[in-house]
Amino acid sequence: MQDATRDSVRKRLNRVEGQVRGLSRMVEEDRYCIDIVTQIAAVRAALRRIEEAVLEDHVGHCVAEAIRSGDPGAQRQKIAELMEVIGRADR
Repeated sequence: MQDATRDSVRKRLNRVEGQVRGLSRMVEEDRYCIDIVTQIAAVRAALRRIEEAVLEDHVGHCVAEAIRSGDPGAQRQKIAELMEVIGRADR
C-alpha cells in the first residue's frame, strides 16, 4: 500500500472506530432506533469509502505492477484476487 493511502486509511479507520464507539453508547443509552440505524448507515458508508481507497491503491500499484511485469501468471493471479474480493463485497 502506498504511504499516502496507508495514512489516509488509518485516519479514516480511527474515525470509524469512534463512530462505532458512539453507536455502542447510543445503544447503551437506549436511544431512538432510527437514530441508531442512521448512524449504522453512516459507518457502512465510511467503510465503503475506505474499501474503495484500498482497492484503488491495489489496482494502481499491485495490479499495475503485475501488468507491467509482463508475467501472465502474475497478471491472472492479481485479476483473480481482485474479482474474488469484488464478488465478496457485494454479499
